Amino acid sequence: MILSCPTCAAKNRVPSSRLRDVSRCGQCKAQLSPADRPLSIESSAEFDELTSQGLPVLVDFWAAWCGPCRAVAPELEKLAKRHQGKLLVAKVDTEAAPELAARFQIRSIPTLQFYREGKLVKQSAGAMSAAQLEQAFGL
Repeated sequence: MILSCPTCAAKNRVPSSRLRDVSRCGQCKAQLSPADRPLSIESSAEFDELTSQGLPVLVDFWAAWCGPCRAVAPELEKLAKRHQGKLLVAKVDTEAAPELAARFQIRSIPTLQFYREGKLVKQSAGAMSAAQLEQAFGL
């Protein structure tokens, strides 16, 4: 996975198996804590690797032009911070990764999918608050 440093914006490659760990930016040595914010998934390989890790994963299929998608984004950030170390939150831009949207037959956005041990457990469409997401997905 490629993570941007919050301090210097440098791109850092972090193996998905180490996403639970706190690592350091290769350029400025600032602390990278990837699990405290949504991760961007850009390919099927990244998707498969991320969802097959030990942690549960909540995936948001979204697009930049979608108003409800923009409304749910800060709620997903709250979830990522609140459940850091216990849950990974990921985002798939359906315009940048149309093959993933087609693979999962995404017909409306935002669509949220919850994975546990690599298996799709639950799916829901529409914007929700962080509390509603926690309730809907049993977090």
